[in-house]
Amino acid sequence: MRVFVTGASGWIGSGVVPELLAAGHRVLGLARSDNSAAALERAGADVHRGSIDDPHSLHAGALATDGVIHLAYNHDFSDMAGAARTDRRAIDTFGTALAGSERPLLIASGTLGLAVGRPGTEDDRPTDGVHPRVANAAAAVALAERGVRTVVVRFAPTVHGPGDHGFLARIVDIARTTGVSGYIGDGANRWPAVHRDDAAALVRLGLEQAPAGSVLHAVADEGVPIRGVAEVIGRHLDLPVVSIAPEDAPGHFDWLAAFLGADVPASNTITRRLTGWTPTRAGLLADLDAGHYFRAGRESGRLRS
Repeated sequence: MRVFVTGASGWIGSGVVPELLAAGHRVLGLARSDNSAAALERAGADVHRGSIDDPHSLHAGALATDGVIHLAYNHDFSDMAGAARTDRRAIDTFGTALAGSERPLLIASGTLGLAVGRPGTEDDRPTDGVHPRVANAAAAVALAERGVRTVVVRFAPTVHGPGDHGFLARIVDIARTTGVSGYIGDGANRWPAVHRDDAAALVRLGLEQAPAGSVLHAVADEGVPIRGVAEVIGRHLDLPVVSIAPEDAPGHFDWLAAFLGADVPASNTITRRLTGWTPTRAGLLADLDAGHYFRAGRESGRLRS
């Protein structure tokens, strides 16, 4: 299968591309910059120049391939509504290009905000009070009625592994800067997580075999207590592990406080049953304990100085 991948040079995409190639697929990766194009060529993918802001380039990429994996997203917290509109326009563009073909369209979403007081499941369909990217998933699922084999993969908020510069790396940086490894309240609130390699394997399985309208969860750890994360960080950095009062959390964690204090476990039971996916990589705490997040921080610190 020749697959058009947006976000192909991003954190998750750079794991998905080799996973697809190793399985015998060909990849046409969307590249906005020369650096992204060069990275895709080194990985063995073909390059399609354009961006998620350009519907014409997206439409052409979809028409030239046997299916689409849409991973690109502008994580601009200063304009979440605008980012969601761009994402929705991309989904609509792919729907138009693939309508009536039964070709796959797999899009990325998230597990945050699915349920209260219990693990969110693949059957949960939130409509209010959630990140607008989650709401876009409903539009993608509806494309199944137009002859598109749509698959939504909801990723855990932490997709970890060597080279990650996301939430987990930011928490490590905050601990270094403040001199304490903090958690909010009692730290019992839980975050789901998945290793990037396991997430990439699920994306491939979803592309190859998930039925139209499927919702899958890229979740290996259903819910890791945040205090456990703080304890590993404190041990590696030789810092005290302390509770941060909820009212002080924004001052300590900045924008990350809104996420770090949430209790948002998520299940993968339906995903495993539907696809046969079995995560095999290290869990969040084991991966953090392996030490690469702390080596990366030291290197990035030297670069910034």
